[in-house]
Amino acid sequence: MDQSDKLRLLQSYWYSPRRLHDSPTRYHFPGDRFLPNRSLMDLDRAHTLLTNKTTDFKSSKCDEVYQQKLIESQSLNSEGKRIMVFKGSSKSSTKSIRFVDELRQEMATISDNKSKQAPYRSIPKAEMIVLDAPGLLDDYYVNIMSWGKNNVLAVGLGPTLYLWNSVDQRIHKLFHVREEDNWPTSITWSEEARTLAVGYTCSNLQLWDAESSKLIRSLQGHSERITSTAWNGHILTSGSRDKSIINHDIRARNHLASCIKKHSDEVCGLKWSNEGDRLASGGSEKQLYIWEASKMSSSKFLHLFTDHYAAVKALAWCPYQHNVLASGGGWNDRCIRIWNTQKGICIHSIETKAQISGLEWNRHHKEILSSHGYSTGEDQNKLCLWKYPSMTKVGEFGNHEPRIINLCQSPDGVTVVSAVADETLRFWDVFGPPMTGTSMASNLQGLFSSRNSLIR
Repeated sequence: MDQSDKLRLLQSYWYSPRRLHDSPTRYHFPGDRFLPNRSLMDLDRAHTLLTNKTTDFKSSKCDEVYQQKLIESQSLNSEGKRIMVFKGSSKSSTKSIRFVDELRQEMATISDNKSKQAPYRSIPKAEMIVLDAPGLLDDYYVNIMSWGKNNVLAVGLGPTLYLWNSVDQRIHKLFHVREEDNWPTSITWSEEARTLAVGYTCSNLQLWDAESSKLIRSLQGHSERITSTAWNGHILTSGSRDKSIINHDIRARNHLASCIKKHSDEVCGLKWSNEGDRLASGGSEKQLYIWEASKMSSSKFLHLFTDHYAAVKALAWCPYQHNVLASGGGWNDRCIRIWNTQKGICIHSIETKAQISGLEWNRHHKEILSSHGYSTGEDQNKLCLWKYPSMTKVGEFGNHEPRIINLCQSPDGVTVVSAVADETLRFWDVFGPPMTGTSMASNLQGLFSSRNSLIR
């Protein structure tokens, strides 16, 4: 056989695995060690092993005992347990996707049971901090407390305005009024907490820079005391005993943007909506107005509500429903009313049996907190927590002996402070997200629990 015949025979064996397997002759085929050579594979045997489940092929080189020992040594770990064993879940333990609603219902039941066993938080039994506030006015209509985004609480104590830093507990006296009986009656931080608006008994309205402790500007326009102020961007709105509402554009030299005279008595409550498109104003004549920002210059109101039977001072816009407003009436009314300002209707009316001096929405849960004063019964001078939208009472707390004058909320939405007529400020850790394991930490927690401190 010549060289060419050998080459043809070699090529025929290259492409015929069966012939290669049956031939006793061994051939060396050049190639890459990482690329398998299909001609060296026993494809017939492989195909039979994959398709025939009844035949047990045994190697002539390995007896049955050896194979069994090999399998055991490769499939057991050091503890004698089988490793790398696939186990499918039984059909009975897996729900079909057709039962999604049933699964959701089971999960909801489990969640409800967990919430019943371990409530996400508890109603506070005592205040976290008590600060002595000598000189605090016992006047239902004034608003002498505001907590800014800079974590600084501004409070007017008689003729003096103090700033209390809730982070380091430092107290700073911003100013002291020398004129007799010309005391601050309305205090409000601007949205960025750089400027403090202060209204006075003698119709003055001032803007103060808290960082430099300097008076920035004096705004004129009212003729009697200013008891309510509210910011809306660069617009400062003020309400007075002269029955007027004035919008001040603090950017302009002529700051009087508009003046409204619809109330027939003192304007003691003002609140801009979170979006800044609507203003709520409450008066001592028992009336509640809703104004649109774009139409205030024409003095045309959007709605007029006359359901209250006493002064409307406490106002709060809902943080999760832009068209919902909560209002509270005075001693002759004692009702919390929830309004849909889009439709102009009252959604809820809750009798609280006590004068309502403040309202604050819980930003973490659908709840609203009310502070109270005089009452016809024993339910007075307390803080009450209500579930929204059912308006069922979650609980009440507070050992205030005299009535509560003002109520405001911390920037993080966890703590509220009540200004009480006994010349104290009381801090309550009542709001906040659910607690898991440990209690919710805030800037005030554990600092002066049930301990009195002077604010001046």
